[in-house]
Amino acid sequence: MTLNDLNPAHCIDNLETLEALYGAPIAASIAKEADHIHPLYQRLIEASPFAVLATAGPHGLDASPRGDPAGFVRVHDPKTLLLPDRRGNNRIDSLKNILHDPRVALLFLLPGMGEALRVNGRATIHADPGLLESFAINGKAPRTVLKIAVEAVFFQCSRAILRSRLWDPAARVDRASLPSVGAILAALSRAEIDGNEYDAGLAARLRDSMY
Repeated sequence: MTLNDLNPAHCIDNLETLEALYGAPIAASIAKEADHIHPLYQRLIEASPFAVLATAGPHGLDASPRGDPAGFVRVHDPKTLLLPDRRGNNRIDSLKNILHDPRVALLFLLPGMGEALRVNGRATIHADPGLLESFAINGKAPRTVLKIAVEAVFFQCSRAILRSRLWDPAARVDRASLPSVGAILAALSRAEIDGNEYDAGLAARLRDSMY
């Protein structure tokens, strides 16, 4: 079967049909949501070394990985999170989106744990020197810090992690079996970027530019 064989009559384009297909949400999926950072949810945030930041802007959507030592997203109070923006490639897609639309979503992952934590809210971008310095690592402060006004917090069950075997060592991918970063850049730049040279210096660049 190809996409051309899809029957248009089976395309779901209204809420009534969608809800009839899936049925009502179970009670627990409603009860788990809070409009603030409950102390138990705070423990998960403080134990997480990785999150995905989702934003929306005039040119579309963006999902950006964020990572640091566990607890890098700071719980300022039950309604406020602080997220440092570390050194990167200076595309600043997420930040530009936030200037256009402050709505953000965070997905926290914890290594070895099936459940994820989801946070929705609205972000503002801050460059106060004192705030930046409070997030310094190895003497390097972030360029900006996101202040996120929390609107909804809830955990995601472990089915996706279990199905994907994300934390299963036996499911790890051999990096050498897939295209390298240099190979991708060489192909997309039509060889304007030397892929082999890029790969040769990548480990040192990452090490030296971590913060």
